[in-house]
Amino acid sequence: MDIAIVGATGNVGRKILEVIEKKDISIDNLYLLASSKSVGKKIKFKGKEYEVFDLESFDFSKVKITFFSAGGKISEKFVEKAAKSCLVIDNSSYYRMDPDVPLIVPQVNSEDLNNIKKNIIANPNCSTAQLVIALKPLHDLYIIKRIVVSTYQSVSGGGKAPMDELIEQTKLALDGKKINSQNFTKQIAFNAIPHIDVFSDNGYTKEELKMINETKKILDNRIDLTATCVRLPISVSHSESVNIQFEKPFSLEKVRDALDNFDGCKVIDDRSDGGYSTPLEAEGREETFISRIREDKTIKNGLNLWIVSDNLLRGAALNSVEIAETLIKNNFYGK
Repeated sequence: MDIAIVGATGNVGRKILEVIEKKDISIDNLYLLASSKSVGKKIKFKGKEYEVFDLESFDFSKVKITFFSAGGKISEKFVEKAAKSCLVIDNSSYYRMDPDVPLIVPQVNSEDLNNIKKNIIANPNCSTAQLVIALKPLHDLYIIKRIVVSTYQSVSGGGKAPMDELIEQTKLALDGKKINSQNFTKQIAFNAIPHIDVFSDNGYTKEELKMINETKKILDNRIDLTATCVRLPISVSHSESVNIQFEKPFSLEKVRDALDNFDGCKVIDDRSDGGYSTPLEAEGREETFISRIREDKTIKNGLNLWIVSDNLLRGAALNSVEIAETLIKNNFYGK
């Protein structure tokens, strides 16, 4: 298998390399691609140093699969060029709602890989990815009617610059110095910002609309969903408070069993001090953790969940690699 990674020097690109190495996926030739300013840099993979090449001049016919993890503008410019020669797994939002591009979380809708029309597969928003992997087993059992989700998202969802700024702002705040935010609309240190991405005319942010539209596309278009997305001063891992209304009655025991036995999920719900998962504990872990499982007595067939996952791993890199594994396993690539 020959693969390329676009955005190899970024957070998600490096994490994709970590996942591939950990899974020990056999690769014949690996090409690391980035902008001209990163050309010549060296990145270690399986004990060997690989040089970063210029995306602009790369010949995509050299590879079977290319991962794109360099943002929407780069995907807009280069993905279709690459897709003429290989399969593309795109981490940006650019192709997610394209009706001819499958939006995939392998544990949830891998069958949609049978409908690859443009040689492009989209990876969902990180907050969507961890949500649908927890919703899928419950939807299969009880049919979800409506979801209210509030997210508490780490700064790494915005890239390396916001992560660096959080550290700098924290130092300035502790020293009592003035803070001028560069990557946030307000101070992020010791704060919470109910605003991720740009606002739409209806008052929802683009991040909230992504969750709504992507969940419908991946899981079931009939589900009603409303979202509020909040940025927290946390480096890695997204958390979600989720309220679900089912069409059918449920039992908490079956809910726990269904979640704990579903690929990619792990229940931590002891109903005691510390008997739940937090962003810190999820960092570096592949699972989506579900805690605080309880009935909502205010609505018929209502359930509350707390969901935590490493957004760089589960929500981006790991999901992308699992898409590639599914393609390889089922001989989808090269169609």
